[in-house]
Amino acid sequence: MHSMTGFGRGSATTDHGTATVEIAGVNRKQVEVVLLGIRDLPELENLIRRAVLTRVSRGRLQISIDFQPAAEDRAGVQVDKEAAADLERAFRVLSQHLKREISPSAGDFLRAPGIVTFDDRAINPDFAWTAIEPALEVALEQLLEMRGNEGRHLADDLSARLATLQELRAAIAELAPARPARYREQLAKRMAEAGLELDPADDRVLRELVLFTDRVDITEELTRLDSHFRKFLEYLAAGEPAGRHLDFLCQELHREFNTIGSKASDARIAQQVVTAKAELEKIREQVQNVE
Repeated sequence: MHSMTGFGRGSATTDHGTATVEIAGVNRKQVEVVLLGIRDLPELENLIRRAVLTRVSRGRLQISIDFQPAAEDRAGVQVDKEAAADLERAFRVLSQHLKREISPSAGDFLRAPGIVTFDDRAINPDFAWTAIEPALEVALEQLLEMRGNEGRHLADDLSARLATLQELRAAIAELAPARPARYREQLAKRMAEAGLELDPADDRVLRELVLFTDRVDITEELTRLDSHFRKFLEYLAAGEPAGRHLDFLCQELHREFNTIGSKASDARIAQQVVTAKAELEKIREQVQNVE
């Protein structure tokens, strides 16, 4: 199990330059990759995303990339020599026409379009990738290691909390069979207080007890709870991302406990349900951190 939070940093140097990659991961229901620092290398965006998405399935990842090209690969000043010669000839023609010497200055050459150009990017993406790829791999490994360490702590915590839910479920199952007898006692007490005699053989009394027993029966809910518990433990032990599955199971567990609470008609069971729902809310909070 992996959490969705973590950090990784990697650096690599090749003949073509040095790359530093930093990855910060935080919680997010879906996977989101935010790239910083590759405005001049848009050709690499898909490669980077593909490398990340094969390793991460959930969470928001902010990836900062700094690439410094080698000196020989850096952008340089480009000079159009023919255009420069044309400009100089134009000044000679102008000098002859005006009958006085006019020479072009450095500013004239810089202002003339196309003679001197500065390529601010000119980073070969293939050269940059030779350094960025290994740096990205190191950063990903560190990120996944941190997410894995935190994931193991999450799994331990979730297992302990699930055991608490199982204990509460067992307590509810132990209390459930006594409810019809308790209801019968309460019915007899209310009738006695009203000055009425309760005849145990009265069909109306028996029918009322049968209806009550059927109305408060939680056998199906308890069985589904057991099924959800088993599935929850399977996902905790699985070697695949399980965050979405666990989130769904939390909703199902809440639904079952909620139904039991609605059917309970018993203060002791209601108290167990309240405790279970409080513990389940803590589980749901933790599950939000699971990839």
